Amino acid sequence: MNTDDLNFAYKVRHALNEHLDELPASTTDRLAQARKAALARKKADAPQTVRVTATELATAGGGLLSGFNFQWLTRVSMVVPALALVVGMIGIYQYEQQERIADLAEIDAAVLSDELPLDAYLDHGFNTYLSQSE
Repeated sequence: MNTDDLNFAYKVRHALNEHLDELPASTTDRLAQARKAALARKKADAPQTVRVTATELATAGGGLLSGFNFQWLTRVSMVVPALALVVGMIGIYQYEQQERIADLAEIDAAVLSDELPLDAYLDHGFNTYLSQSE
């Protein structure tokens, strides 16, 4: 139904409801019989199932992107976070390796520049000495 038909139906319903008490009994009986006949001819309500995919639901309104295939976007949306995670983990690993190399180089430089007796290098507490001297 278009807008004009709906407006007409609302006006008729309003007029009938407004003057319902003033209608003769024969008219109300005929209206009741017509309603019963219309309800008898009405088709039974059958449940309707509609399968809608996520991309069809997203573009159901139409617009600029209607008919555009979003299946690639679904695949990319799963790959991009995984790729970002892998790149982030590689970056963290490289950073930690550089920090470890820098720490070892600093210890080596401290050992080589300091005048320690050879027995100090064999002592088990030497690492403690190095950590306290920093």
